[in-house]
Amino acid sequence: MVDPTPVIELDNVTKVYRTGAFAVAALRGVSLSIHEGEYVAIMGPSGSGKSTLMHILGCLDVPTEGTYRLAGENVSDMPEISLASVRNRRIGFIFQQFNLLPALTAWRNVEMPLTYAGVARAERRERAIGALERVGLGDRVQHRPGELSGGQQQRVAIARALVSEPDLILADEPTGALDSKSAHDIMVLLDELHTAGRTLVLITHDADVAGVAQRTIRIRDGLVAPVTELAS
Repeated sequence: MVDPTPVIELDNVTKVYRTGAFAVAALRGVSLSIHEGEYVAIMGPSGSGKSTLMHILGCLDVPTEGTYRLAGENVSDMPEISLASVRNRRIGFIFQQFNLLPALTAWRNVEMPLTYAGVARAERRERAIGALERVGLGDRVQHRPGELSGGQQQRVAIARALVSEPDLILADEPTGALDSKSAHDIMVLLDELHTAGRTLVLITHDADVAGVAQRTIRIRDGLVAPVTELAS
């Protein structure tokens, strides 16, 4: 059997933040792989390096040392203009606070990644509406965020993450701003996306949310915790 293709490959990644004479090592030699079609949760307490890791995985930041390959492409030391292109082509983001533009309708929010990619207007609309239909919002395409519930807004955000057919979907605390029922519905939808073959990485502090993933990577003091610690 052929092994699945690695979507994420981190090799001895460190991240050091410097302020004047002070240096803080947020990540201290992180190595990990996430393969195509996996559903992985990343957990860690405040100050563990979890947020820094998320920023590197999302190409919002680059390592101080080490190598990060995303879908086989070395993005470790790319300039920001190149990282922006990688983010738009390869990563779909789902944020805790949705990050929707309030003046735009649902479908116009969803088409934004395609706009940046230079896709023609008619195709953008068709693909955006198709993505909204996939998340159960085919009857809400003309609604603005203020006319939608929190759960519906997060579904719009998921449709936006899907519309460019990215290699990776990165969800940062996707249920953190939702009531329990809406949170459950979003987790069911994410599970359906995984079942359909999507590669998902879920950043969360909630063990119940992490429990739906295939495996959990726990970050502690800037390092990946050993498996023995995960089981304890």
